[in-house]
Amino acid sequence: MCGICGMFTSDPEKHADRDLLNAMNETLIHRGPDDSGMYVDGPIGLAMRRLSIIDVTGGRQPMTEESESLWIVFNGEIYNFLELREDLVSRGHVFKTKSDTEVILRLYQEIGVACVEKLNGMFAFAIWDAGKQTIFMARDRLGIKPLFYAFSPEGDFYFGSEIKALLKTPIDLRPDFQAIYDYLSLMYVPTPATAYTSIRKLPPGCFCLVSSRDVDIQKYWEVPLPAEWDVDTSYRNYEDEVLGLLETAVRRQMISDVEIGAFLSGGLDSTTVTAIMVDKLKKPMRTFTIGFNHKSYDESAEARLVAEKLGTDHIEQTVYPSMIKSIPDLLNFFDEPFADYSAIPTFLVSQLASKKLKVVLTGDGGDEVFAGYPTHTAYRVTDAYKKIPGFIRNRVITPLVQRMPTSMNRLSFDYKAKRFVTGADLPMEQGHYWWKVIFNEDEKKELLNPDFSAAKLDTYRVFEQYFDQCRHSHPLNRLLFVDLKTFLLDDNLVKVDRMTMANSLEARVPFLDHELVEKVALMPPLVKSKGLETKGLLRRAVRDLLPPAIRSGTKKGFTPPLPLWISAELKSLFEEYFSHERLSAIRILNPTYCRKLLHDHFQGKKDNNRQLWTLLALICRLEKTPL
Repeated sequence: MCGICGMFTSDPEKHADRDLLNAMNETLIHRGPDDSGMYVDGPIGLAMRRLSIIDVTGGRQPMTEESESLWIVFNGEIYNFLELREDLVSRGHVFKTKSDTEVILRLYQEIGVACVEKLNGMFAFAIWDAGKQTIFMARDRLGIKPLFYAFSPEGDFYFGSEIKALLKTPIDLRPDFQAIYDYLSLMYVPTPATAYTSIRKLPPGCFCLVSSRDVDIQKYWEVPLPAEWDVDTSYRNYEDEVLGLLETAVRRQMISDVEIGAFLSGGLDSTTVTAIMVDKLKKPMRTFTIGFNHKSYDESAEARLVAEKLGTDHIEQTVYPSMIKSIPDLLNFFDEPFADYSAIPTFLVSQLASKKLKVVLTGDGGDEVFAGYPTHTAYRVTDAYKKIPGFIRNRVITPLVQRMPTSMNRLSFDYKAKRFVTGADLPMEQGHYWWKVIFNEDEKKELLNPDFSAAKLDTYRVFEQYFDQCRHSHPLNRLLFVDLKTFLLDDNLVKVDRMTMANSLEARVPFLDHELVEKVALMPPLVKSKGLETKGLLRRAVRDLLPPAIRSGTKKGFTPPLPLWISAELKSLFEEYFSHERLSAIRILNPTYCRKLLHDHFQGKKDNNRQLWTLLALICRLEKTPL
């Protein structure tokens, strides 16, 4: 696991700037505190920071081969590298190291850009091909590992694992106002955009060829999209197939030359991964969990139950806001506005684990692959709700629901009911988007100064483009496809990567093994989930591994009691950042509207925690790097 960065000058007579490259590399030290390396030759410069996991002593980067015409920097893990290495040896390749990095390099030497199709893993890498005078860059299929790139006004090319490396370069840092507009609805900036017009994300499942002043992006993988299934073909034993796929994915991702552990929340996904790990290791392993002192948010008791059943060396910590030295500093780890506040416990559990080891496996991705969110069943409820006469829905049910008192509990009934009735008349696609919206288009008109909100495009188009790609698939498969392309990619995976790497910890995600994702995507929707059931197929597949309370438990999610914290422990922080003077300095925001959101939350009139955190993250970013 590493942080990588590099540059390629547009003028072949102009040399890469070694000092600038070093400055870029030093911004990534948290991603790789064990080692660093740099290669500069004429117009090309490559650098990396290394967290040593595989071939601890021999896997240094940048790495080259005998002719020194190919050089690679690589972030991630290739889980099938031993099989690939064996095949390459049979073809005459001689290896100098035992690392997966060299396997990528030799594979490129053997078959060129097609090498990326052979890799099973999480990765972002760049290969300098001196003979072709090009950089070949690639990102893994689901986007587990990040990769950013930009051109300077002079045409020089820069790339890095995080935006902060690019902020050291002479690129144009003008804001991408459409990206910020989209952020306010989604709490993240959707791929391929960033908050800066000149910086872009390489999309998942893509590679690119970089030559002088040009980037040619090509897709090499896509999630399979079967046509709509009307027949329940449950005569096949999908449960056994899923269990086998999971066991294979976990076994692959346990490859390591250092100790590995697991995040254990007490939910279905992390418990499944941990149970399989324990079975494969045949020895005690460490697990880590975070708890909260508010019952509706806390899963630590469930995690403790699992740990006792599996016999893990379990380390648990109850979280309080005071454990974060600086909330603004934590938010600024993301280098652009990002407002999923489950980043707080993810940071703290990563901090806890990093004191003991370097690698953990997590349950991330299980919801997007196996239909684990309530939104994956909401369209069925909506279809039934629409059968109620309109005058009853609009004149009786909706007014009653809107008058329900506000609860600050996790996913409270009043929150779900109010969100449901306000979006019930929307088509399925827009309804799915509605569940995820922080500020809708009308609210953004009140939130933003007129000059900023004018002519911005409706953020629904981000979802619409993906719904259009899968229009002929079953409704459930369409929802899962869109979630993989949006929420998983730009929220969950970003959060896990930045918060674990901030603590020099590598996180692996077996549920996103691409072979598992492909095969589950092709399974009948009604086998995966039907009625109000979430993750039915997964629950059946792992029923013999888990305690009944976990197997049938409801989803809580890994989120802190932020609604309560805002009115208590974090009240002074929000009052400080939402002062009229401070908000007025953020020219794009309407201070009166922002302060009303805070006042209504303090008074218990509305639970505005998501809106307030979204604004706090934006304010912190704008103050750090004015946009």
